[in-house]
Amino acid sequence: MAGGLLVIKRRIKSVTSTKKITNAMGLIATSKLRKCRINLESNQGYYNSFESIMKSVAEGIVGKSIYVQGNGSNKKLYITLSSDSGLCGGFNAAVVTATVEKASTDRPNSIIMSVGQKGRGYFRRLKYDTVAEYVDIPDEPTLKEAKTISEHALDLYKNGEVGEVHVVYTKFKSTVKQTVVDQLVLPLKVDKKSGSAGEFEPEANELLEGVESVYLKSQIFNFLLNSKASEQAARMSSMDSSTKNANDLLDALNLRYNRIRQSAITSEITEIVSGAQAQE
Repeated sequence: MAGGLLVIKRRIKSVTSTKKITNAMGLIATSKLRKCRINLESNQGYYNSFESIMKSVAEGIVGKSIYVQGNGSNKKLYITLSSDSGLCGGFNAAVVTATVEKASTDRPNSIIMSVGQKGRGYFRRLKYDTVAEYVDIPDEPTLKEAKTISEHALDLYKNGEVGEVHVVYTKFKSTVKQTVVDQLVLPLKVDKKSGSAGEFEPEANELLEGVESVYLKSQIFNFLLNSKASEQAARMSSMDSSTKNANDLLDALNLRYNRIRQSAITSEITEIVSGAQAQE
């Protein structure tokens, strides 16, 4: 009986310690999410405007441009944005699963560029080779990280090593809703029927050649901001759920402990009464 109580007490102590950790991590994730949302909202207006301008420029293209019509390569590059740390629920698994679903349909022509340690680990276990791996992305990404990734992808595209560049990332919609997106960034999507193409000086072809690298960098930067906000939201939700589970487990353990203790006390009282009656 005493041994059982001791085991339960140790279990209660262990769960209590775990609960303190998950609660603290949940609070940290909440704080980081607040900063991530501010950064994302600050960038979103600029990104939307840039996207609108690039659409108009692409629609003004005359003749052949690899940025619009493609470069003839059948290979596809998938840039996957995952986290560098865990304890964020199914955040990383969802990105990897979405990537593998796409890449597995034409694996010989699929190339992966992994961003984040967790994604790298998944792809290695799944026996997928990566053309590049970028890790230790800060919680508040900068244009430096976006520039490194976008320049590598653009070089692969301009050299004809890949014919499409996709970014698989988690788009942040709200604290409780994030969606994995497969975004085609090269070649550019153009709606020739829109009739919204304007006149540019210099002409659209020359202008597109000059600003595509800047645009791709801004896209990667925006996707990184979305991914980081989604990661913190997933971690906050995961830690809140873990803390709740710890509380439920503690309630069950305390109930069990009290029942065993009460049973032991009742047994002792019964033994004392029986002993007293035997002496009469």
